[in-house]
Amino acid sequence: MASNTATMGNLPSGIGICTTIPDILYLPELIFGGLVWILVACTLVVPANPQGWVMFVSVFCFVMTFIWMVVFACGGHHNRSSWAAADFLYHGIAAFFYLSASVALAKVTLDMKDGTSFQNYQLDISAVVFSYVATLLYFIHTILSAIRWKSF
Repeated sequence: MASNTATMGNLPSGIGICTTIPDILYLPELIFGGLVWILVACTLVVPANPQGWVMFVSVFCFVMTFIWMVVFACGGHHNRSSWAAADFLYHGIAAFFYLSASVALAKVTLDMKDGTSFQNYQLDISAVVFSYVATLLYFIHTILSAIRWKSF
């Protein structure tokens, strides 16, 4: 069995993105980001401004993570350290975006505790939980990407 830490100085391609750290986190990031997207889209959007930011972050990060995963799977990075730096930068920005969206969504959810239907409140609570999970996944990916970038 191959060690995942021995390959930290290389960028994987093909099926290798499903077996190496931090690239194995692409699928959970997509799953939890997609759940945030779906749950926020299912709720009553009041007030529109924070909920719009949450939708932007979840859709943007979902699409960009999917594109990023495809680029890595196809080997478009050519094992260059600049791609490792870009991986670190993208996931850092995504973690920051998700953290800001999670805080805004939690605030909106707390404010609508008494003034909305119970089903919308439950959907928003689920969206908040999944948003914080996505934040954690992107943050872990950022740290592991920084370690990989520094090992080049």
